[in-house]
Amino acid sequence: MIREEALKLLHDNMKNQNLRRHCYAVEAVMGGLYDRLEDGEKKDSIRELWKIAGLLHDADYEITKENEPKKNHTKHILEWLKKADAETDIYDAIAAHGWGYVEGAPEPKTKMQWALYTCDELTGLIVAVALVKPEKNLASVTVDSVMKKWNSLSFAAGVNRKQIEECESRLRIPLHEFVEIALSAMQSIHEELGL
Repeated sequence: MIREEALKLLHDNMKNQNLRRHCYAVEAVMGGLYDRLEDGEKKDSIRELWKIAGLLHDADYEITKENEPKKNHTKHILEWLKKADAETDIYDAIAAHGWGYVEGAPEPKTKMQWALYTCDELTGLIVAVALVKPEKNLASVTVDSVMKKWNSLSFAAGVNRKQIEECESRLRIPLHEFVEIALSAMQSIHEELGL
């Protein structure tokens, strides 16, 4: 699957601009995490798979969030990926990103799967930090400003910080560095994110 196909699949099934932007953010962060985790073994084709998994991870969220039980999130996108004959790595990463939330979702096993699982929530926290800044943009966000909000559990209360913290044991990336990678990736596409 190439990005153009993935983008069409996303846009055909997700109309909400903020939800699309979340998917763009996760796509960018997955590229940054691939660069960090696979340094020395860079293969553009594999990096693209990581990014497509990030782009499509919530492609059916708009359909399932209100009209179906929570357990159906990822069910549709996984069916669409099978129909499109998408790579197994993309399919497996998207299936595993629902671990702990979606009934029957497998525990992440590979670096790609753990990267998607851990960065998904972080993008929301970074956006929340940007939105409370006077400038309301990513350029004004620093790693320190994200970390200052980290322990304020009432701030972006829906963000599962424990899930993000898995980056340390599962990916061997310290939290501060993990935030830095995600923030830098998101800043690189700030226009697409409207921030």
